[in-house]
Amino acid sequence: MESEQTFLADINDKQALIAEFFTQNDYFNEEDKERITKAWNFLCEKCGDKKRSCGSPYYLHPLRLAKTLANIKLDPDTIISGILHTIRDFGVTPEQVGKLFGGQTEKILLGTNKIMYLPINSKTLRQADAIRKMIFAMVDDVRIILIKIADRLDRIRNIKSLEPERQRILAEEIIDIWAPLADRLGMQNGKNEFEDLSLKYTNPKAYAQIEAIVAQSKEERAEFLNAAVKKIQQKAEKAGIQVTITSRAKHYYSIYQKMRKRNKSASELYDLLALRILCNSNAECYQLVGIVHSLWLPMDGRFKDYIAVPKANGYQSLHTTVICEGKPLEIQIRTYEMHNMAEHGIASHWLYKKGTNHDLVEADKLEIFNKLQSLKESILTNDADFETLKNELLGDEIFVFTPAGDVKKLPAGATAIDFAYSVHSAIGEKIVAAKADGKIIPITKPLQNTQIIEIITNPQAHPTEAQLSNVKTSKAHQKIHSWLMSNDPTFSERIALQNANTAANITETSGIDTSAAAALLQRSSKKQRKKRYSKNEEHPEKTTRTRRNILVQGEKHVIYNFAQCCNPYYPDVICGYVTRTKGVTIHRADCLIYQRIPEKEKRSVDVSWDTDEQK
Repeated sequence: MESEQTFLADINDKQALIAEFFTQNDYFNEEDKERITKAWNFLCEKCGDKKRSCGSPYYLHPLRLAKTLANIKLDPDTIISGILHTIRDFGVTPEQVGKLFGGQTEKILLGTNKIMYLPINSKTLRQADAIRKMIFAMVDDVRIILIKIADRLDRIRNIKSLEPERQRILAEEIIDIWAPLADRLGMQNGKNEFEDLSLKYTNPKAYAQIEAIVAQSKEERAEFLNAAVKKIQQKAEKAGIQVTITSRAKHYYSIYQKMRKRNKSASELYDLLALRILCNSNAECYQLVGIVHSLWLPMDGRFKDYIAVPKANGYQSLHTTVICEGKPLEIQIRTYEMHNMAEHGIASHWLYKKGTNHDLVEADKLEIFNKLQSLKESILTNDADFETLKNELLGDEIFVFTPAGDVKKLPAGATAIDFAYSVHSAIGEKIVAAKADGKIIPITKPLQNTQIIEIITNPQAHPTEAQLSNVKTSKAHQKIHSWLMSNDPTFSERIALQNANTAANITETSGIDTSAAAALLQRSSKKQRKKRYSKNEEHPEKTTRTRRNILVQGEKHVIYNFAQCCNPYYPDVICGYVTRTKGVTIHRADCLIYQRIPEKEKRSVDVSWDTDEQK
């Protein structure tokens, strides 16, 4: 799994190393080879005989990094930038590199320098903004982040030379930032390797246990999987479908997650085996699902169609789990094109072809790039802002639907408030209640995959601080925060005070005048209050609230009463609850008492104001 010995040549023979690099990666033409060799010689000249702390030559890490980039056939400018990604250690600027190797290399190196030396092993706010800058760098040129990912991958592959504490810090950084980011970019191979290598140093006992179990069952596993492969190939051949089938054990971190989730040891888990079937078209994918299900009984609830509804990172495949000879067997079915995207993700758009215009790469089709572009100028004011942003970008996602059937992708844990803002900011600001699959739900309850969400609004509603603490998307967080800052004096004053304290904490060790920062924030707060409470400000007239009769499921003559906890008046959005002795009790839809009634869905009825009655 680890690849410390990347090159067979003597690591002290610089020319033998670059020759082996080209032997392993033969897609470059002569002009490309000359430019890459020139960059290699330039690096070797600058670093001389300098060694790293592990004792290896300084130039070895940049060449290993370039090899990682070349394995996915990236263009020469990216390879050169990878070789020279730490050249500033020797006083060489990107502008100087640009004069030698061209404007594209200079551009990539400028972006790489901004993020390559960022310290991101801390989860404090000071480091949060560093991570923000790093992530947003990919909006300008995705190759910048690919170089950084290759750098982290080489570091974790060669982690043994580090002190134990540094090993732990790097492994935690990989799990927290780089593995999820690789996943978001669709780079499944990178994600799996990040996770497995990090597990070895964050939980070595679990890693050793899993490694032993996988090794013990290797021979038995091979026989079992080979038999399954033959059956599928025979059926596919009869159907006239050409397939390529590979078998594997699930990667260690995936097994580890199952152990934690089910509270079992690796030896107690059975669904550790997987097959991958590659074919030529979407239609063949669905045919093959039918073939697989005709061979073995599918497990209930374990079929996932990521072809019809791709993941946010562009991943497409069909997943199913069947019972084969008494054991669960996971099977993935995809086309060769989908497989290339699944293996390399966004990097697959950059596969090198001489003469192509890489500016035409359709990276903006990935949802993460759209989010990053819209959030690029956002300001992180506290740790909660950063956590919201990081969870949205790097966490798991769910798919929910509008009543019209449109798909909305949201981070796991997103609420109806997040959904409302994803549809339109005006809907988010006026939300008072929501329905999931036709049933009223609390607007702060996390949504579930594939639910159909309907938002109920009220013109008099507005964002609240409680909503701010319950949203998961950065758009909802920013919109609610902005509204509260403009309309809620107690909130804006408290934030101003928090910012003043944060400024004092952050600058305490840097020698900056903290009193000046605090005074500036206080003046800003006073200006906001003065603006809000200007004597000339026109306040909207209060809406007249009246009582009207209630229609229960469209009927007028049903016994009902108004709940004293929320005291609803027209035009409040209302809900009805069938009591045992008092008929139907009418609550406001946003009433907390109503939302907390156990199993209220079973006794809820449709109610509405009788708008036809005489006023």
